[in-house]
Amino acid sequence: MRFGHFFYPMKFDDSRDGQEIQACLDEAQLVEELGMDAIWFAEHYFTGEVVYGDPLVFASAVAVKTKKIMLGFGILELPLHNPVRVAIQTALLDNLCQGRLVVGTGRGSNYNAYEYVGFGTSTGLGAAQLDEAEELLIKAWTEDNVKFEGEFFNVSFPSVRPRPYQKPHPPLARACTGDASLMEMAKIGRPVLIRGNSCNVTGEKIKLYRDTMSAAGFSEEAVEHSLDQLWVWREMHISETDDQGFDDFLAPHHAAYQHLEDVRAVWNPPEMEISVQRAPLGRSDYGEAPNPDAPENLVGGYKRVAEQMSSLRDVGVRNLMLTNRGLVSQEKANKSLRLLSEKIMPFLR
Repeated sequence: MRFGHFFYPMKFDDSRDGQEIQACLDEAQLVEELGMDAIWFAEHYFTGEVVYGDPLVFASAVAVKTKKIMLGFGILELPLHNPVRVAIQTALLDNLCQGRLVVGTGRGSNYNAYEYVGFGTSTGLGAAQLDEAEELLIKAWTEDNVKFEGEFFNVSFPSVRPRPYQKPHPPLARACTGDASLMEMAKIGRPVLIRGNSCNVTGEKIKLYRDTMSAAGFSEEAVEHSLDQLWVWREMHISETDDQGFDDFLAPHHAAYQHLEDVRAVWNPPEMEISVQRAPLGRSDYGEAPNPDAPENLVGGYKRVAEQMSSLRDVGVRNLMLTNRGLVSQEKANKSLRLLSEKIMPFLR
């Protein structure tokens, strides 16, 4: 398995933004020192749900603070951006990190529809634009004398500079929540990012991806290559004991969920159809042993979390993108990462 650190730092106290962003930069250096394989960046606005706000700017800082670790967007909400500008920004970032970049894209959820409204668009328009925006992004990375006439974008320009460091361009991945979008990506051989479900449901999704890609005519080698690039996002907090891990993580996780639900109730447009985010599990939902049929977070003592990760590996998960959402103290977050590095990673690689 490979292990990625997913920067998703929820910091709702706006008086500490500078300190929290610096702490994230320090954490990026720590995870590279601990031998983790990737750093992933999220994109959310206006509330401190992701304290650094702009993932492209923050990733550039991390690129020059690190040396070897892969950098990935999980995800860029492409409908909030002009794809030509994203091509320029990511090409620059790809050069800054000398080819360590993976560009994950997606429609984004409509839990936070207010983010789209804040940028003068809507969730429905964003979903409709995504495929065309990706097509233009790839053309901008790879072609000269670009003339693009689409339903949503009509542009022409000589070329994007700088050119991407990776040829022909940085790898693309698509975040997929439903089976239909996962199968759509499998049919074109595009790697995917999957948000955590239960262990067994995650395994079913990976099997569906594999079977769909094979049925589309891809070779076994190509299927294996794409599966090697498939990442699964899970919440994680590790302590010495299960009780300590649950005590550290669950209460602040529920408080953050409720805070964002309150924000959504005020700011999401009432005329839009909005999905309801599932509440996180409570302490009573976690049994003495991990349940592969429950959407459990990877939380508890290192022995419990190691068992959960082993089960995920056994159902086909090769890469984990892991976050504690910045909801515990820096001391406890660093200890969690060290326990992962020392007690779990050596036995699952």
